[in-house]
Amino acid sequence: MARSLVAEAVKRGDVRVNGEPVKASHALEEGDALDYQVTPRSRFAVEPEDIEIPILYEDADLLVVNKPAGMVTHPAHGSTCGTLVNALLAHTGVLPGEEMRAGLVHRLDRDTSGMLVVAKTDESLSLLSIAMKNREIKREYLGLVHGTPDHGRGTLDGPIGRDPQNRLKYTIVSTGKHAVTHYEVREVMPKHSELLFRLETGRTHQIRVHMAALGHPIVNDPVYGHDEHRFIMAGQALHAWKLEFRHPRTQAEMFFELDPPPEYVAARELLRKIVE
Repeated sequence: MARSLVAEAVKRGDVRVNGEPVKASHALEEGDALDYQVTPRSRFAVEPEDIEIPILYEDADLLVVNKPAGMVTHPAHGSTCGTLVNALLAHTGVLPGEEMRAGLVHRLDRDTSGMLVVAKTDESLSLLSIAMKNREIKREYLGLVHGTPDHGRGTLDGPIGRDPQNRLKYTIVSTGKHAVTHYEVREVMPKHSELLFRLETGRTHQIRVHMAALGHPIVNDPVYGHDEHRFIMAGQALHAWKLEFRHPRTQAEMFFELDPPPEYVAARELLRKIVE
């Protein structure tokens, strides 16, 4: 049962101890009678929406698209429209897999820009998902960070899970899921640097969590660093710029490279000039 549903039930007064509504912090004692009613959220339909999305490649089996920063990848409660999946359904008409994540092989954070591969058939979705699980789909990111790591390259290996102090964040925690990020310093600036990131795993917020833990958070990251109003950016300076995989049907090697958006480029130029 989702924690959020339980929390909503408590707020409505639908959780009672010994006949009385209680707060979420209430501690149960032996012999207490607990009555509760948890109401599941109603499902919503995922509707096609005529939203223009840059398509870098398309054939009968798959698409490679450029997701802009600021766009949610798939619908969820709180973001039921305007997502990449809504836009893709308008383009293709139908996509395989779970309705809410139709066609998706992997995801990007809302404010991370860059490339995603999307399956158009059940077979492609199955084979690409297996390839992702087997780490056969190679993804590389560019990111601007505060400061410069002590080593020019390295590997960050720390399990990632929900932050027990803030359920909207993730952190390195012993009970988390295995997560490995490789990094390499691409350019050193006066107070910042640009890094290349290669993912072995694909945990939520992985690069952002690992870099914050290293003491070099991603620039303009409001969750793991801070907002920086000098930049005109949707969020963190992170871009999925390289994607490599084997075509699920033809087995041809597919390689794509996509330069960062203008907002990222402008932020990089500004950081090159900052000395104080």
